[in-house]
Parts: sequence; C-alpha cells; structure tokens
Amino acid sequence: MSNSNTKFSSSFQKLWSSSAASNVSDGLLKTSVPLLATTLTKDPFWISSIAAIVMLPWLLFAIPVGGLVDRINRRQMLAVANSVRLSAALLLAFAVGFDFISLPLLLLTTFMFGVGEVIYDTTLQSMIPQVLEKDQLEQGNSRLQVTSVTLGEFVGAPLSGLLFAISITLPFFFGALGVLVAVLLVLTIPLQYANSEPAPKTEDKKSFWSDVRFGIRYLYEDKTLLKLVLLTSSIGFFFSASSSTMVLFLTETLDVPVALFGVLFAMPAFGALLGSVISHRISRRFGRTKVMAISMSISSLLVIFQGLSPNYWVLAALVTLGTAIITMWNVLLMATYHQVIPTELFGRIHGTRRTLVWGLMPIGSLLGGAIASIDLRLPFFVGGAICFALSLIGFRFIVGLQGKITESENA
Repeated sequence: MSNSNTKFSSSFQKLWSSSAASNVSDGLLKTSVPLLATTLTKDPFWISSIAAIVMLPWLLFAIPVGGLVDRINRRQMLAVANSVRLSAALLLAFAVGFDFISLPLLLLTTFMFGVGEVIYDTTLQSMIPQVLEKDQLEQGNSRLQVTSVTLGEFVGAPLSGLLFAISITLPFFFGALGVLVAVLLVLTIPLQYANSEPAPKTEDKKSFWSDVRFGIRYLYEDKTLLKLVLLTSSIGFFFSASSSTMVLFLTETLDVPVALFGVLFAMPAFGALLGSVISHRISRRFGRTKVMAISMSISSLLVIFQGLSPNYWVLAALVTLGTAIITMWNVLLMATYHQVIPTELFGRIHGTRRTLVWGLMPIGSLLGGAIASIDLRLPFFVGGAICFALSLIGFRFIVGLQGKITESENA
C-alpha cells in the first residue's frame, strides 16, 4: 500500500511537469478575460455568455475527442491542445494590443481556448491511470490539483490583475508565453505512454464511431456510474448558474477595485490548496464516499451564504471555504472515476460524462445571467438552494459508492 512518502514514477513526473507549465497561463487568462469583458459590456447576459462559451466545447466535442484519445497518440494530443490554446491567446493578445478587440472576437477566442481545454483535459485524465498505481490515484490527483492551484491561482491570478492594471495587453501576452512553454514540455513525456492500452485482441478492429458508441453504451448500462454522472451534471448546472455573473457582482455590487481583482480571485486558492492537500488524509480517516457526500451538501449551502455577502472580503472568505470543500470533492471524485472506469475506455467514457456535466454548464451560465438581470445576488440564492436539495437527494447514493470502489480494488 502507498503512504504519504509514495514515490511517483518518472512517467508521472513528466506528465505532471507538462501540466504544471500551463497552469500559470490558465490563471493569467482566467482572470483577465472577464475583466476585459467588463470593459466591452455591462450586460449580465453577455457577461454570462463568456462563462457559457468557454464550456460550450464540452457539449460539442467531448465525446468525439474522447474517442480520439483512446485511438491515437496521446502525447501528440496534448501538444495539439496546447497549440490551440496558444493560437487563441496570441489572437486575443494582438487584438487587445492593436485595439481591434470586440465582443464577438472575445467570444471566438474564448471558444477556441475552450476547445483546447477539452482536448487537454480529456487526454491528461486518460493518461493518469497509465502512470499511477491504483493506490496512488488519490495522492496523484491531489498533487496535480495542488500544482494547478499554486501556479494558477497564487501566481497567475494575482499577477494578471496587477498586469491588467498596468496595461490591458500584458496578461494576454504573458499567458501566450506560458502556453508556449507547455507545448515544449509535452515533448518530454515518455513515448511508451503516447497511446492507450490496447483493446482485447478478441475484438475486431472497429470504426471510430463504433468505439464512441461503445463508450456511450458502457456508461448507459452501468447504472451506478450513470447515476453518479447525472447527479454531478445537475449540481454542476446550478453551480454554474450561481457563479456566471460573479465578475459583475464583484465590480458592480461590491465595488472591487480592478487592481485587487486578481488578488481576490487568488484568495480562494488557499482553500483549493488546503482541500488538495488534506483530501487524501480526510478520505483515509473518514472514508472517501462519506467525505464526498458531506462536501457536496456543505458547498451548496455556502453558495447561498455568498449571495448574502455585505462586502468583497466576506465573499472571498466564503468562496475560499467553499473552494476547499469542492476541491476535496473533485480530487476524490476523479480518483473514483480512475478506479472504476477501464483505462482502455477512459477517454470515451470521460468524454461522454464531461459532455453531460460540463456541456450543461453553458446553459446554466445563461440561466444565471437571466436571473442576474433581476438582481445580481439572486443567482446565488436560486442556484445554491437547488444544489443543496440535490445534494440531500443524492446523499445516501454517494455514501453507497464505497461498494463499487471496493469491487474495483478486488478486481
């Protein structure tokens, strides 16, 4: 069994380093894009559209990308993903720098970046079971999350706000540079992990769409896995509705200075870092599925309290706590998926579930924008209340997942 001093393989270290390189860039762009949007429009619908369109590629492309990941060179897929993101970042940087930026162009580049994210995340998650042992999955996912938070939120996000205050173009050029470094580091991943594990030799060579349909059918026929995906999809939908106009809530209702925007976005990263570090320990102490069920309920309640925030410091504290709890949920959920989904099918099933979970988020974001047009606090109340109700409905089911995890450990 593993312990806190588990030595990860060199292959995982390479994958981790290529992932780490893009985190700073993500932090820079995640903070600067909504700030740029507020200089182009104050309409809640269009602001929520920015949040929606970055998730739209999950609805459109996650399933075919998952099929591709299971069939072709995964290292090259990571390079392609970062190349798409690099193109989007450079286009946005030059558009801002040469003053031809517009709302449609911002939506286009945001969509491009979302496409790159679909390819990157699906490929990365599909490779993790190949480079980690089963008893390393929680710690490996935790390490990836810690790195993402540390570099993206503690470095990228606050730096973005400061750079934006100096010059509106700087965060976008620095973001593009970060993605370029990530493209180069992808090439350090060992060649033997470029492809997925071979399918059983008894199977005939199937067409691409036959493989995709098989992955969808596998998810549909595994009722426990399907129920988990549907529950997380529903909660994700209303979480996105509650947060899609956060930038307007901060700037219009709570009057956050632009220079502090990145700092306030970075504060919840302390929570994410804490959640990443303690998730494995809390899971071992209380049981993975119990922690997941409780985290789901408490994080939903905190969304409601965020809507009551009298100032941005209180909001930052509530979001920080909520982020810690959600991060624990995410780390343990991904470890569960990596454990119960066959590695050779992971890309297809991951793509299918992300189509449902993240594909619904753009619609949730637009719903949040419509609700926010009434009052900017209202999305927190509506989204949080529905998420809490769903978490109570699914509580016993989540706790009962321990049986499926145990079954996979004994397989």
